[in-house]
Amino acid sequence: MRRGAAPGAAAAGAAMPGLLLGDEAPNFEADTTQGRIRFHDFLGDSWGILFSHPRDFTPVCTTELGRAAKLASEFSKRNVKMIALSVDSVEDHMCWSKDINAYNGGQPEEKLPFPIIADANRELAVKLGMLDPDERDKDGIPLTARVVFVFGPDKKLKLSILYPATTGRNFDEILRVVDSLQLTAYKKVATPVDWKPGDSVMVVPTLPDEEAKKLFPKGVFTKDLPSGKKYLRYTPQPE
Repeated sequence: MRRGAAPGAAAAGAAMPGLLLGDEAPNFEADTTQGRIRFHDFLGDSWGILFSHPRDFTPVCTTELGRAAKLASEFSKRNVKMIALSVDSVEDHMCWSKDINAYNGGQPEEKLPFPIIADANRELAVKLGMLDPDERDKDGIPLTARVVFVFGPDKKLKLSILYPATTGRNFDEILRVVDSLQLTAYKKVATPVDWKPGDSVMVVPTLPDEEAKKLFPKGVFTKDLPSGKKYLRYTPQPE
């Protein structure tokens, strides 16, 4: 058992400690602020982002969902469906949504651009490996960590980021990561450090030079290195 882990959570986690890259998303059913869903039906043929929160009416979570709501149209342009998870009830989620919209400077409405899953008994948080053993609520129960799962149209996990409950996420970075994932899913390229859409990309090491020249007509440029090895191959971002 991990230090600080609740016995029940540890036992459940031993059966399924969470998702690994390449795993298929579990096709769970859940109540949300937009009605009951079955996860695979919700995703459809889209990309998807599932992001979890420790609790409703908490300061960091409110700022995160506010930023997620502001960026919802950008995720939609990229064919990405967003869905949040928190451990409170649908009724609490609806009330909290008013605060989130007010935080964003809007009307205190119950509706956000994405649903929030009700996980009051933490079943999903345990199943997906989302509990933070070092952060606990007033009753001593482990909080849900700030997890980001990005799923592809094939329902498989493409990216997983885990933050502790005390650290808020950067949703602009998550949007950038989605751009990278979508580009590299369809083109034989990788994105280098601090890449942004429109920057040059790197040719994957497994692609032979002659094939790279055919695939990337805008040119392939190699950076000279002391080792003499020609592995830093750049090309303008393909369309």
